[in-house]
Amino acid sequence: MISLTAARVRGSTIMKKFLIAGFVLFALAYTSAHAQTAEEIGTVRQIYDGALYPDIAVRTFRNIDRLFPTRTVKHGNHVYPLPRAERPLQKLEFQSGGKRYDLYDYLALNRVSGLLVLKNGRIACEHYELGNDEHTRWMSMSVVKSITSTLVGVALKDGYIHSLDDPVTLYLPSLKRSGYDGVTVRNVLQMASGVKWDETYTNPASDRRHMLELQLAGKPESILQFMSTLPRAGEPGSIWNYNTGETFLAGELVHAAVKRPLAKYLSERIWGNYGMESDATWWLESADGQEIGGSGLSATLRDYGRFGLFFLNAGAVGSNTILPEGWVGEAGSSKVIGGKKINYGYMWWIPDAAANPVHQGAFYASGIFGQSIYIHPAEKVVIVVWSARPKPTGTDTINDEDFFAAVVGALH
Repeated sequence: MISLTAARVRGSTIMKKFLIAGFVLFALAYTSAHAQTAEEIGTVRQIYDGALYPDIAVRTFRNIDRLFPTRTVKHGNHVYPLPRAERPLQKLEFQSGGKRYDLYDYLALNRVSGLLVLKNGRIACEHYELGNDEHTRWMSMSVVKSITSTLVGVALKDGYIHSLDDPVTLYLPSLKRSGYDGVTVRNVLQMASGVKWDETYTNPASDRRHMLELQLAGKPESILQFMSTLPRAGEPGSIWNYNTGETFLAGELVHAAVKRPLAKYLSERIWGNYGMESDATWWLESADGQEIGGSGLSATLRDYGRFGLFFLNAGAVGSNTILPEGWVGEAGSSKVIGGKKINYGYMWWIPDAAANPVHQGAFYASGIFGQSIYIHPAEKVVIVVWSARPKPTGTDTINDEDFFAAVVGALH
């Protein structure tokens, strides 16, 4: 009887400890999330002006879901595992711009707030700075362009889009008799529509800033209407011009083809299907409106890494492949537009392998202020970088491509 009583006491004590531990974990997660939503943040105009002090920039970049209406990209019931690598990334030294740097320099000088390195699907390095942790959601900005273009590929494989050589007006008839007459889906994916566009982030009079003001106004379908008024600068396929407006068109095109919101389609086919561990959020043009195909997705570091693995593995989800055959090679390779080689694929950037052969076959998604998903299929490497640099572009002290090459070389 004494033994049985003692066993019950021990069992009760263990259960209490288990419950207390669970409560502590819940409290920490709740406190982290609550603290994040309570932080003082800047405005979206200040973001694009590059007019945020360092601390408030960090708080703003991890709270961008407070700047516009958003739609949730729901995760699924299982989580794609990311085990630790047996051989972690350790000593890293490399040259950039004629100077020698190491990992600590890159993190400090480039204002890196999160770094994830995956080798063969395993975590070789995971590091958080500036108050972030594994629960933090961080802005993607133009990194989401590469996700939007991937959804075009998924919709093509699913049969919702018939061909990349279809005219965009087949899916978006409101663009008929506009500068987009005769422009194909492929032209839009390559940003080679020939339509005139000014992407300058810090110029309040640019087309990119006009698009931002329309989003701030929150009027449904106003961005598509604006895109229909743009003039031609050249024939379709003759000029390459980086154009966030066209990534909005790509998203609108997918929405029209699949007849459901982009966030829902992303959740159904990739986010919930592949095994992301957390929900993401995505900026909308207006309340309950269309997702902004070129910016505004917010997700955790590991889930960005999982997206990189999904793409590295050619769109394989379990035993199924949800991207067309050869899509990754096509999307992640340079194109010739107007007789010139452009280091840009289907909304993926192509590093200069001529300058550094380590990059052969690699490509990456890139967003302003220093956000990246770098993918090297041959080396089975994915690198995710979050940063909080002071201006949208041009303030990286260390060239990101040099850092990516150094990491690939160190893990070879």
